[in-house]
Amino acid sequence: MTKNVWITGASSGIGKALAIKFATEGWQIAASARRENLLQELNKEYVNIHSFPVDVTDNEKVKIVFNDIISKLKNIDLCVFCTGIHDPEAEKKLSSEKIREIMETNFFGTVNCIMAVNEYFKERKSGHISIVSSVAGYRGLPAASGYCASKAALTSLAESLYFNFKKHGVRVSVISPGFIKTPMTDKNKFPMPMIKSAEYAAEKIFIGLTKKNVFEIHFPFAFTMLMKLLKIMPNWLYF
Repeated sequence: MTKNVWITGASSGIGKALAIKFATEGWQIAASARRENLLQELNKEYVNIHSFPVDVTDNEKVKIVFNDIISKLKNIDLCVFCTGIHDPEAEKKLSSEKIREIMETNFFGTVNCIMAVNEYFKERKSGHISIVSSVAGYRGLPAASGYCASKAALTSLAESLYFNFKKHGVRVSVISPGFIKTPMTDKNKFPMPMIKSAEYAAEKIFIGLTKKNVFEIHFPFAFTMLMKLLKIMPNWLYF
């Protein structure tokens, strides 16, 4: 039986690579992002990738789009919410406006998507919601106050939601990539150890979502384990 997935942030980076990976594996994909033209290009190349443009910061529009997805695809088995922004140059200057913008998109945008599918999955009593966070959520990093805060919030959100949805037979997981080559990381002007391609990330995520039953999907392993060590390191040593 064909399965259906809703992927946000699908116009570029990890979201796009993941949409393509699921498409080549025979899934039907509801692809969402703000840039409709890029979604249409995906649809031209892959007939099973369907364009549902939306700005995830618009709570009401997100609900409408999810209803449109259900109307077209009839059901959704999996949601992967990976909309995210980062502006490393702007974050060098502490700015409440920039932090708020990042939180509105990365955190509250994801919350809007979760609220849109909340009742659907709980009534269905099956399915899977996966949230793309980052190893940047493990510790506060230089020049990334908004980004790290948003990712730490997403990881904590996923942990809390795990208990909430498990009672209804719905799986919740979190995805914590290391450095992945995307238009977003192209803005970074510092060395990015063990950086991997978006296709590599999509392969790891697909395996984690469809072939394993784990709460956290993290990669590349050597780098994420190093970051996990930083997470448990005493503050005096970390700083």
